[in-house]
Amino acid sequence: MALTTSAEAPLPVGEVSRLIGGWIDRLGVIWVEGQITQLSRRPGAGVVFLTLRDPSHDISIGVTCYRKVFDAVADVVSEGARVVVHAKPEWYAPRGQLSLRAVEIKPVGIGELLARLEQLKRSLASEGLFALDRKKPLPFLPHLVGLVCGRASAAERDVLENARRRWPAVRFEVRNVAVQGVKAVPQVVRAVEELDAHEDVDVIIVARGGGSVEDLLPFSDEQLIRTVAGCRTPVVSAIGHEPDSPLLDLVADLRASTPTDAAKKVVPDVGEELDRVRGLRDRALRTVRGLLDREERGLAHALARPVMEHPQRMVEVREDEVAALLARSRRVLGHLLDRADSELSHTRARVRALSPAATMERGYAVLQRADGAVVRSPGEVAEGEELRARVAEGEFTVRRAPDPA
Repeated sequence: MALTTSAEAPLPVGEVSRLIGGWIDRLGVIWVEGQITQLSRRPGAGVVFLTLRDPSHDISIGVTCYRKVFDAVADVVSEGARVVVHAKPEWYAPRGQLSLRAVEIKPVGIGELLARLEQLKRSLASEGLFALDRKKPLPFLPHLVGLVCGRASAAERDVLENARRRWPAVRFEVRNVAVQGVKAVPQVVRAVEELDAHEDVDVIIVARGGGSVEDLLPFSDEQLIRTVAGCRTPVVSAIGHEPDSPLLDLVADLRASTPTDAAKKVVPDVGEELDRVRGLRDRALRTVRGLLDREERGLAHALARPVMEHPQRMVEVREDEVAALLARSRRVLGHLLDRADSELSHTRARVRALSPAATMERGYAVLQRADGAVVRSPGEVAEGEELRARVAEGEFTVRRAPDPA
């Protein structure tokens, strides 16, 4: 129920605290799950103080309980343990502080933890965070490797020594973090984010030695899984030993069975690469030499052919053929010219025989009237009409005489 207040009618601090306490009292007794981060058992004190934390959201709340409540689980519960608490929320009005008054504490068993991890695994898989097509390839030769591991840990030593033994020039950017306990998740997440933001880091290795299921729980935390899924830099998971399989293995771009295996998979072996280079060089030399030998044999075979030993012989053979073809072409052309000349002479003779001039040379004449018309019939000429007579050698004038009586 909302309160009606204003600057002129504010509520006193005590009233606000009292109202908050009333709202909290209405929650009743609840079951709460978390991880114990601080545990205070003062000798002779009848009350035990502990801090319960949600590792996925970095939120904590204080818990108090009577010693007899905690003594019931004291042998199996310590700092870092996950527990389920049956408690009543309480509001301490003088300090404005929220806490839980526990009436029962139950440790979370391994079976229950594994069941919850399996449920989280299915949920994240349904979002596609473990899909193979999201995996990024590792660089062939990283110039700078980011390493997230425990301080002075065996995992750090294994990665650094094996990587530098394989490739002495490799460089590392190391982030030492807590790898178990209540501080592990936020520190590992922060280290991964820092290395992912580092422009020179080519690949990130998250490494830790073996441990119990509870020890490896930080590497199955949902916050860490989502952080790794959002990295632009390839991430290699090297957690525990071969049988261990935290959820980080599924979201990482590459899973290594051990920290030593991570060094072998991230950094190439300089000796192996030199052997590979030498092998490729020898193969290239054999290929080039084989090519040169084959070309030399082909050149020698070509030079041994008769046409290469006596190249003018081909010209000499063709010279006779060219002379024969030239003589033949001349004969054919002469025959064609003779035939054309004969045909032309016959044609010219026929033209002359058919021409009017040739007819007049045989003694014939052409009579024309004054207007140039050719006379073809005696009836066309009147008596005494003057005509022009054309003969082979020229022309002259004639006149038609009167018809005899």
